[in-house]
Amino acid sequence: MDHKNIHAPHGNILNTKGWSQEAALRLIMNNLDPMVAKDPENLIVYGGKGKAARNWEAFDKIIESLKELENDETLLIQSGKPVGIFRTTRESPRVLIVNAQIVPRWATDDIFWDLEARGLTMFGQMTAGSWIYIGTQGVLQGTYETLNALARKVYHSDNLESKWFLSAGLGEMGGAQPLAAKMNRCTSIIVEIDIEKIRRRLRDKYLDTYTDSLDEALKLKDESIKNGKHLSIGLLGNAATVYNELVNRNIIPDIVSDQTAAHDINLGYVPEGYDIKSFQKFREDNPEEFKRRVYESIVREVNAMIYFKNHGAAVFDYGNDIRTRALEGGLKNAFDIEGYVPAYIRDLFAIGSGPFRWVALSGNPDDIYKIDDAIIKNIDDRHLTDWIKLAKRYVHFQGLPARICYASYGERERIGLMINDMVKNGDLEAPVAIGRDHHDTGSVASPYRETEAMKDGSDAIADWPILNALLNAVSGASWVSVHHGGGTGIGNAIHSGFVIVADGTREAEERIRRVLNADPGLGVIRHADAGYESSINIIKSGARFKSPYFK
Repeated sequence: MDHKNIHAPHGNILNTKGWSQEAALRLIMNNLDPMVAKDPENLIVYGGKGKAARNWEAFDKIIESLKELENDETLLIQSGKPVGIFRTTRESPRVLIVNAQIVPRWATDDIFWDLEARGLTMFGQMTAGSWIYIGTQGVLQGTYETLNALARKVYHSDNLESKWFLSAGLGEMGGAQPLAAKMNRCTSIIVEIDIEKIRRRLRDKYLDTYTDSLDEALKLKDESIKNGKHLSIGLLGNAATVYNELVNRNIIPDIVSDQTAAHDINLGYVPEGYDIKSFQKFREDNPEEFKRRVYESIVREVNAMIYFKNHGAAVFDYGNDIRTRALEGGLKNAFDIEGYVPAYIRDLFAIGSGPFRWVALSGNPDDIYKIDDAIIKNIDDRHLTDWIKLAKRYVHFQGLPARICYASYGERERIGLMINDMVKNGDLEAPVAIGRDHHDTGSVASPYRETEAMKDGSDAIADWPILNALLNAVSGASWVSVHHGGGTGIGNAIHSGFVIVADGTREAEERIRRVLNADPGLGVIRHADAGYESSINIIKSGARFKSPYFK
């Protein structure tokens, strides 16, 4: 196989012995499509060094194993490396994946990355090593929902008309920010140090324009707000430098965040005084001084963010661990900035709502558009259907066509069954892979992001993602994964994911009913257990599961 130009197969002809295996084969390849992945030649998909497989030998053996895998066998993946195939059952997952687990006392950056360099483990981020990354769209709706919730809670409006948003980072995750702002009728200035990332966002229509001048960016911002254009502006520069220049000018944005890869202190953040090329050499020649300078720049940026907050801006940490890095760098009040989940998204998680997604294995965009239309017609949730209409208008597909939406308990099952019926009836060209981000209602323990400031103080309790993975496995998901460190870095998160394939069969229908009830249902239980009334009300009002404590 040509490792430099990987594309998933399209159409409805199997390359494997079943559609669950076929979906796994197509989606790991889709993760490494040049239109999707950050650095496909090095197997890196997104988020610093989030990889799809440990090395190319492991990748080739994964593909070989998936092609040979029987419909009653299960392939085991240990940190990106296929290590065994066992006879299980037809209803068992075809693949079980565990990435980057390390005994807690040893779960530090230095130890983990040393083990990774020795070829003993792999950082799978969230959806990179679980083979369900769908490009920048994957985080787009979460960013959209965050800004939409901010509009409601801070500005008491259903949009951000006449407001402007300052943030940084146009990488695989941060690249969603300008389009999410535009969808909320908000003008944005997004700072990015890498011109290639800016060009990619312009190409994929996530960004409208760019400049290397702060003065020009501010002029474009003012004209956009005056004319109601909701322009998204990329600004080539360093985030710490730009944020502090705005402080010096006493220019206060309405909304401020950051989506650089600050969680990866060794690779993800460029210190002041360096460009994208020179920082690499600096890092290699003097790693300790490099790290000191990175911390220094992060502290300056977060200090500026706190200044904006103290002067009236709505400021939030978007889950990239920048506050923790600033605290490590000596900024004692870094956590004066609130995380976006407790500030804006927790209400959605409590009702089992989170980033639900599906991928057209056919490769035909019309399959996604047909599902869009069916959701708009059949799902009675205006907020959800409004999002689908916006996505249909604005989203540029990367690799296999896909869609994401924040769907709650009950809605996910209805959508999954509807998709399976569409495959069965021949409305779609081929089966559809249904999954979600690990960043979800009951599948993650991450005290600096998804489970920050839980009502009962259970932020760091990691039983829930393990229960989630076990429950999805016994419910019949096509593959199930458990990861460590995604989003906020090594030592800071345990999380799990799944994929279920809708192939139009009665067996798939039964598995979809089980998995898409169990997966968000556990999220409802997790939040009910923490004391959230909306979760308790769902259980008491007739959920399709039981809880010993809420009847």
